[in-house]
Amino acid sequence: MKTDHAIYKDHGVRIIKPLIILLLTIISAISFAQEDPPRPIEVTVTGQQLTFGAFTHGASGGTVTVEPTGSRSSTGDVILLGLGYPYYPTLYEIIGNPGTVISILNGPDAILPGSNGGSITLTIGSSDPASPFVLTAVYPNPNTLYIGGTVTIGNSAANPPGFYSGTYDVTFVQE
Repeated sequence: MKTDHAIYKDHGVRIIKPLIILLLTIISAISFAQEDPPRPIEVTVTGQQLTFGAFTHGASGGTVTVEPTGSRSSTGDVILLGLGYPYYPTLYEIIGNPGTVISILNGPDAILPGSNGGSITLTIGSSDPASPFVLTAVYPNPNTLYIGGTVTIGNSAANPPGFYSGTYDVTFVQE
């Protein structure tokens, strides 16, 4: 009887010992695994560029603001007009790993020259989602970002009617 018990005990050790080694190997592989390196973000400017629509102004001027949500407002003696001219924030598409934190750094104010002389100042505004934000879409699906802005218009002599356009800088910082 002692012989049978010793044989049974020996088989148990033979089975448990490889299982313990296998388990320790799996645990050590999991505990020492590294996460994937960060993927650089890809930013695409879509066809929807920051546009302020049509407006007119009087003797003192003012501002026109387009919010990242798409609403438009004015200050001073600036009157917002329809006339079929659209207004909307810039739409960016950002592709990156989910969980990547992005901060936005707006460049300096931009000076936009007019088609009939004069110039207006563009100040880049807030964003939706607000900076900093976390990418949530699974790669390679894009995350959408809207950025608004404000133009400052002088009096009618400084800013004659016409089209004003130019470029501005926005920097995306991947954290």
